[in-house]
Amino acid sequence: MPGIHKLTSLGLAKLRSPGYYGDGGGLVLQVSASGTRSWIFRYQLEGRRHEMGLGPCSVVELAEARELARRCRQLLHQGLDPLADRRDARTARAAKKARSITFDQCAAAYIEAHRGGWRNPKHAAQWAATLATYASPVIGALPVADVDTDLIVKVLMPIWNTKTETATRLRGRIESILDWATVSKFRQGENPTRWRGHLDHLLANPGKVAPVKNHAALPWRDMGAFMAELRGNAGMGALALQFTILTAARSGEVRGATWDEIDLPGRLWTIPAGRMKANKEHRVPLSDASMALLAALPHRAGVLFPGVKQQPLSDMSLTAVLRRMGRDDITVHGFRSSFRDWCAEAEGNNFTREVCEHALAHSLPDRVEAAYRRGDLLDKRVALMQAWAKYCSQVR
Repeated sequence: MPGIHKLTSLGLAKLRSPGYYGDGGGLVLQVSASGTRSWIFRYQLEGRRHEMGLGPCSVVELAEARELARRCRQLLHQGLDPLADRRDARTARAAKKARSITFDQCAAAYIEAHRGGWRNPKHAAQWAATLATYASPVIGALPVADVDTDLIVKVLMPIWNTKTETATRLRGRIESILDWATVSKFRQGENPTRWRGHLDHLLANPGKVAPVKNHAALPWRDMGAFMAELRGNAGMGALALQFTILTAARSGEVRGATWDEIDLPGRLWTIPAGRMKANKEHRVPLSDASMALLAALPHRAGVLFPGVKQQPLSDMSLTAVLRRMGRDDITVHGFRSSFRDWCAEAEGNNFTREVCEHALAHSLPDRVEAAYRRGDLLDKRVALMQAWAKYCSQVR
């Protein structure tokens, strides 16, 4: 760009405001005190004056600045605001760029955003593995905005009848990711993965394809004989399994239990909310048998049932005990069903449904009823767990 003394030779007229040179038609050159030069388009719309930057002289030559100003005058002639038009154009470009984000990128962002809310670190790994195995090969590299019903069916159909449980989980995970993408403005419209009123017309009901199977449980009448055999097994895994049965707790709750959670004088085990499936603190009364088992443990620090290097037992440790006993026909989680069946069927039991459900840390199905029953019925559960432990000690 030439010096200021040559600006007039280019048709630029010095304006009243210091440092401003006009080219006509609203185009103005602004020269700052430091010597920086930039183009401005001045215009008036609806009684108000506006200034619109067109770029620095180092980038925009005079001829280009005149062309930009001409386009602005055309917009004004059409009744449009040049500044608003530019903002709209930027928004459209940003939206187009956003829509180019792939499904895999959205999936990674969704998992990262929710990782902190998942209590089990393996949950995020399971999400990533399932999506990488089944969804990514089909839709992973596609813009998330382009994922439609046909593509979803293409992902699910190959495993819908053969791996139904995996397929239903996959559908739910994709649905969550696409909902996230919609809220994040990466896509628009209905979610093509929704089930009711949509995919249920295209895919078979998963409950009919592969009926849900309950965890294999030991018949409650066999509990005494089983516990007698279990007590003959050595090792932390066997002790942890005994404690799991006596407390009707979940395997993960027992394996992660620490001495800090145990109130020996109060005969109470308090599991913090962060380790519970329902994310709610759960108190477990300790029966005489549970207290005797704890008294026999060699340590009084860290986890109750330590494994290698005093770390919690692995999630397969308790199952391994069953396998060594030759009991491939039952599962660790199934003992909770054994307990619940005993509660309901054993002669002489008069424990209410609410007491039994609280013992299993189950939420009451009736929300109104749950709202009025805010306690955990601990006193009644003391008697329940003592009766259960006594029953487990008797071989019939």
